[in-house]
Amino acid sequence: MRPDEVPTRLVIVGCGALARELLALTAAIPGVRVEAVDARLHMRPAKITDAVAAKVEKVRERHGRDVRIFVGYADCGTVGALDAYLEHEGIARIEGAHCFEFYAGAAAYAASQEEEVGTFYLTDFLARQFETIILAGLGLDRHPELLPMYFGNYTRLVYLAQTDDVELTARAQAAADHLGLAFERRPTGYGELATSIQHAAAAGAA
Repeated sequence: MRPDEVPTRLVIVGCGALARELLALTAAIPGVRVEAVDARLHMRPAKITDAVAAKVEKVRERHGRDVRIFVGYADCGTVGALDAYLEHEGIARIEGAHCFEFYAGAAAYAASQEEEVGTFYLTDFLARQFETIILAGLGLDRHPELLPMYFGNYTRLVYLAQTDDVELTARAQAAADHLGLAFERRPTGYGELATSIQHAAAAGAA
């Protein structure tokens, strides 16, 4: 049976900011599909729960209401709203408050915050999309005078790198320079995201 003929047994409904990583982690797992939600909601967390719910319904319409679903989001600023919806639907998600935590690892992230609370984080996705997601998303491309209002309390930018990419590192460094922040790169790989997807796939096969 070819990979495209394997019945879908698990659908991961995930943030578009994780799409590359989710596809990489599931590429060799038969019967697992990834459905991405608009990555721009990274800057509009109040809309995430409704967007996830809409995507879940589309998945169920396409694959049947018994298909197993795992959500590739942390809380991501929904202040518990996403968890309330997922609990009602009986759907699990990645543990953690946001992607920075599960990439870095919960303990390492907590230590980083304890070390310097004024830390702004980038991932591979955010380094790649800094101008469109961060600058345009906050309106700083049109109103650069607002930069101190948004970033005046930050002192450093930490790039949590999923890959060893020279161009992305340069982009992250440029982002730190643009924001006037000290720069630090920390290689994390996929961190706890990989563990979460492995567990979800194993449960889906049971």
